[in-house]
Amino acid sequence: MLPWGMSCLSVLGAVGTALLCAGLLLGLAQHLWTLRWTLSRDRACALPLPKGSMGWPFFGESLHWLVQGSRFHSSRRARYGTVFKTHLLGRPVIRVSGAENVRTILLGEHRLVRSQWPQSAHILLGEHTLLCAVGESHRRLRKVLARAFSRAALERYVPRLQRALRREVRSWCAEPGPVAVYQAAKALTFRAAARILLGLRLDEAQCAELARTFEQLVENLFSLPLDMPFSGLRKGIRARDQLHRHLEEAIAERLREDRAEEPGDAFDLIVHSARELGCELSVQELKESAVELLFAAFFTTASASTSLVLLLLQHPAAIANIQQELEAQGLERPCSCAPGAVGGDPGLGPDCGCEPDLSLATLGRLRYVDCVVKEVLRLLPPVSGGYRIALRTFELDGYQIPKGWSVMYSIRDTHETAAVYHSPPEGFDPERFGATREDAPGAAGRFHYIPFGGGARSCLGQELAQAMLQLLAVELVRTARWELATPAFPAMQTVPIVHPVDGLQLFFHRLAPPAAAGGSGP
Repeated sequence: MLPWGMSCLSVLGAVGTALLCAGLLLGLAQHLWTLRWTLSRDRACALPLPKGSMGWPFFGESLHWLVQGSRFHSSRRARYGTVFKTHLLGRPVIRVSGAENVRTILLGEHRLVRSQWPQSAHILLGEHTLLCAVGESHRRLRKVLARAFSRAALERYVPRLQRALRREVRSWCAEPGPVAVYQAAKALTFRAAARILLGLRLDEAQCAELARTFEQLVENLFSLPLDMPFSGLRKGIRARDQLHRHLEEAIAERLREDRAEEPGDAFDLIVHSARELGCELSVQELKESAVELLFAAFFTTASASTSLVLLLLQHPAAIANIQQELEAQGLERPCSCAPGAVGGDPGLGPDCGCEPDLSLATLGRLRYVDCVVKEVLRLLPPVSGGYRIALRTFELDGYQIPKGWSVMYSIRDTHETAAVYHSPPEGFDPERFGATREDAPGAAGRFHYIPFGGGARSCLGQELAQAMLQLLAVELVRTARWELATPAFPAMQTVPIVHPVDGLQLFFHRLAPPAAAGGSGP
């Protein structure tokens, strides 16, 4: 037998050898992984691939991205520039920022690129959605959905949205403790989307249950494409199937109704528009379109609403300017009735019964409120960017973008680096969108400001989203005063949607009517 000391040395030597071999194998695997993507460049093009790292075999840099959030992209942009390569969610990706680069991508739809969201998003949302449809299928569906977001449709939505927002702000003021604004905004926007856009007849319990299911789907939208037990994708699929079952029942009931009158909600408009265009949608297409409408109106609008509340709290001068504009338009006095006095929209809660005083035309006269909303969306756009796939190899900023590679254009990075913003881009300055400013972003090209994307795939619901944010700003400023309920402002998480990590805990206090308070405000 070997002495005990020599035995330990033998074991340590074996462990060291094993670790060395494992390290060498891992290094070799990473080298081969990098070589595999280096050799995938288009050899017919003399330009090099963009700089960057492809990360670890199979996983790429997905884990880094999920953990680091926006810091992942900003750190690599600082290291590699506005065009760099990486590997995310199972695919090689070229990350692009900067107005000129983004312009090439957005205007190159169907010619240089086509839409290509991650495989997990494609599976969970479905092929009959604007996000995932391509070519003629996308053009047809966009025509069908456009009527649901026309100006005539918005005119019908705005009064109901104002009632819902008025109720919500007053309910925040009635809370004895702090309000988690992001969670409250998600509940509000889901109720509004389900009732006003889709016309679903849901009571509070049904709405809350459906919202939780939908949130689980969205939380797993950008999962690794692994359909196995306990994976994010499997959780998302279960949530999607549950949503589809509920929507199929509601859609079947709606289709059985013979609605001869003028369509009243987005679902009606979509069905009527499809019939008029001779391309009636199947139940599966209607289900997937309904989920997409909820996604667009629910998470992204809740994110932007929370950012609006946060940035107004951080910049009281903007609140004062909104108050002055409301006074100039004779809109400084909100309804003074007690909340919940008389009925209201089913599924949206009780209302005092007073007529809304804000229309689409009225909102159009509130220029400073519009500037505030634009600045919120510039500084904290809810969605970080969009995905495309290269249809052929092309040049971008001196590099080749190989055919078949994914391209992700960055909204946030483009806003942060746009030279057109003469005042510091990282600052909150609604006046940068004023019509009298020579350095207004629109004067130098529309691709410096792209919170709703651009080109053939620009967001159809952008006017509705902006109207809702304008309504919220007005109802907040003339109804409430709000303050932070935590020692410091929360950090912001950016994946998959921008939101404060603690939900933004605030105290809300209802203002006295202007006549009694002598016109004072928050």
